[in-house]
Amino acid sequence: MEEQFVLRVPPSVAERIERLLNENASSSEDPSLDLSFSEDGRSGTFAIGDDHFPASLLDLPCVVESYKTYDDTVLIKAADIAQMIMVREPGDPAPDSTEYRHGLTPPMRDARKRRFRREPDLNPELVRRVEKDLLNIMAGGTTENADVGVAEHQDDKHENSHHASAKPASTPAAKPDVMETETTVGEPERSDSDDSDHSID
Repeated sequence: MEEQFVLRVPPSVAERIERLLNENASSSEDPSLDLSFSEDGRSGTFAIGDDHFPASLLDLPCVVESYKTYDDTVLIKAADIAQMIMVREPGDPAPDSTEYRHGLTPPMRDARKRRFRREPDLNPELVRRVEKDLLNIMAGGTTENADVGVAEHQDDKHENSHHASAKPASTPAAKPDVMETETTVGEPERSDSDDSDHSID
């Protein structure tokens, strides 16, 4: 696994970086890239050529996977990216926290508040009692905190509704006796194969 990060720069800086990567470094107007951080490890300076821009190391709201390919068919996972270096224009204000609120794409805007489930606020005493009841039930015992009266009332209600919904099965109506005609009396049953045999003869 590799160690990677996302570098987000202003559009003007992005054009210069793209030109530097596509052209020969010796013929480019921006022959060098540099990134240095201060002692806190969160703020630093990004330099391209003779221009310097403030930069901040921010934590992404979720892990982003990166992949590489050698044949444009098979993708191979390269790293889990959890941080981003944001390069700002010299006059832009610095971020007020170390965590970036938004993801890398527009659907992940304000991702923690809109898309991630919050941790439930549970009472430790309630969790302990429920765990004890579950252990008692698994051991073949009964619960201590359950309301038995309510449970019995619900069972009775369920039984009454079951009996009310049950209806006696209706008996099928008897078919009237049909007198056999003289043409069918005494004739043996013939199959299709018999008919086909006679038609061949």
